[in-house]
Amino acid sequence: MKKKLLALVLAAGMVASMAACGNTNSNGSASADNSSKDTSATAESTDSDLAYVKDKGTLVVGITDFEPMDYQDENGDWIGFDADLASAFAESLGVDVEFVEIDWDNKILELDGKTIDCVWNGMTLTDEVTSSMSCTNAYCNNAQVVVVPSDVADKYQDKDSLKDLTFAVESGSAGEAQAQELGLNYTAVTAQSDALMEVAAATSDAAIIDSLMAAAMVGEGTGYSNLTYTIGLNDEEYGVGFRKGSDLTAELNNFFKSSYADGSMEQIAEKYGVQAAVVEQK
Repeated sequence: MKKKLLALVLAAGMVASMAACGNTNSNGSASADNSSKDTSATAESTDSDLAYVKDKGTLVVGITDFEPMDYQDENGDWIGFDADLASAFAESLGVDVEFVEIDWDNKILELDGKTIDCVWNGMTLTDEVTSSMSCTNAYCNNAQVVVVPSDVADKYQDKDSLKDLTFAVESGSAGEAQAQELGLNYTAVTAQSDALMEVAAATSDAAIIDSLMAAAMVGEGTGYSNLTYTIGLNDEEYGVGFRKGSDLTAELNNFFKSSYADGSMEQIAEKYGVQAAVVEQK
């Protein structure tokens, strides 16, 4: 009788143990599935710049003071061809836009550190830029030009005439690259606007800046009426830079196409006098 009772107790224990193991496995499996789903969702959010920007509700744009692309009006608001386009793009995403002045030399660090979401500031598509960022299609043509005082402009009409001049150039810019390529004597400054100030103050003989900026800021009717630009040193194109692998790049390329097709890009360009430089978006 004792043997039968013992056998029944052992059998009941085995059944209970099996049931418990079954419940543990079932719960563990469900928990693992949920964990997998959560991880996947988190990874998707982390990998998507578009989701990241929409989640925080703001597109942070890295810029410098660069008329006619990005500059402040009398109220301190950022305007310009790039600034207005960036505002329109942010609106299309359903988020606000915030403009942050950056040190141009540190643009890649700022971008990768997520203090900004893009660099949108008349940025030349150089090898350094395209290898370090995810860049849009070109949307604007440009060139680097030499700016000198108007009263000596006739002396500086070719590259050979530049060799004895001292130049001011924006640090990390396409202008600095041109100065290096030509072996010119130059001082690197924080912004292109500072380079113009150097020439106006006669602390530098000349500056190398973007042609679009030169057209807007030097010559008759501008704040630098005693300066003019002479020779063009190269041909280049502007693009917008995002973090490597960013899905915002394709989003902005699509925005460029639609805004070019409906004429809104040209309207903004005409407002700032850069319509001749706009690149057709296909």
